[in-house]
Amino acid sequence: MTDTEIDRIIEMAWEDRTPFEAIKFQFGLSESDVIKLMRSELKEKSFKNWRKRVHSGISQKHLKKRNPEISRFKCSRQKSISNNKISKR
Repeated sequence: MTDTEIDRIIEMAWEDRTPFEAIKFQFGLSESDVIKLMRSELKEKSFKNWRKRVHSGISQKHLKKRNPEISRFKCSRQKSISNNKISKR
């Protein structure tokens, strides 16, 4: 895995509205793999803060806990989930 991919996975993991399923779809990492990656890449306090946030009511990291009105896991303006580029307008 490249440094760029690791940075993107960490960024997606911190985003409240990006579910673990989106990370699995794009990078092939399960939730436990993401947790291991975050544990190895973040400082201990940052990792604890992230885990606390994931398990709080703020985060929507699990599709089953999501509001049913949110049926997609990528931005409507995002051209392709594999490249994470917003299309030109």
